[in-house]
Amino acid sequence: MWLARGGPPESPLVIYEYHETRSSQHAKAFLEGYSGYLQTDGYQAYETALNGNDDIVYVGCLAHARRKFVEAAKASKKAGSAQIAVKKIKEIYRVESTLRDKDLDEAEIQPLLNDLKAWLDDKAEKVRPSTATGKAIAYTLGQWSKIIRFLDSPYLTPDNNAAERSIKPFVVGRKNWLFSGFPTGAKASSLFYSLIETAKANDLNPYGYLYWIFDQYAGKGDDFDNEKLLPWNCDREAIRKVAFKGL
Repeated sequence: MWLARGGPPESPLVIYEYHETRSSQHAKAFLEGYSGYLQTDGYQAYETALNGNDDIVYVGCLAHARRKFVEAAKASKKAGSAQIAVKKIKEIYRVESTLRDKDLDEAEIQPLLNDLKAWLDDKAEKVRPSTATGKAIAYTLGQWSKIIRFLDSPYLTPDNNAAERSIKPFVVGRKNWLFSGFPTGAKASSLFYSLIETAKANDLNPYGYLYWIFDQYAGKGDDFDNEKLLPWNCDREAIRKVAFKGL
């Protein structure tokens, strides 16, 4: 299951797409015609999909780098380099969160990033690459030029956690049903997850929103303007009433 989350801050959109593989061709097809920022983890398929594409600026994810250090810290029996890295990244997040309310000032957060980079460069020569911490260091350095690109725009954050949160309901549900059975079932799931998660992202009650969509679409032909059903074009008061009755 592939997921993309984007759009203007006031009207976010969440799209699920099911494909039978994790091939880069699916990401490439989805991004065709798009220009702007793309923020992901370090999965190689994304970089392959963007190869030669100058219309998209590839942004990395600091949270995924942090996660690797957290895993390394858990694997270690004593405090060490992994814990130090986690603390340094935590401080970056603390300052970034404070500055976000006042419009991000690169001059205030750049020293923290410089300090982390210098620390990583130093540890890369001292920590064995085969250890969990060594692998976390190598991953972070390999992603570094992408990780710091969140400084390029006030609309960017250090990570793609918004997308991670949107995929979580599917991941949690999958533990209950294990699999969809057939590709057609997975594709149907992707449609409804897209509608439900987009509704939630726009502060709409999912039950009320789906009810309103079905009611509006009933009896309409193929020439019906589906954009009228998007969350930012919907009748919020009608949805609120339906949701209240549903409860």
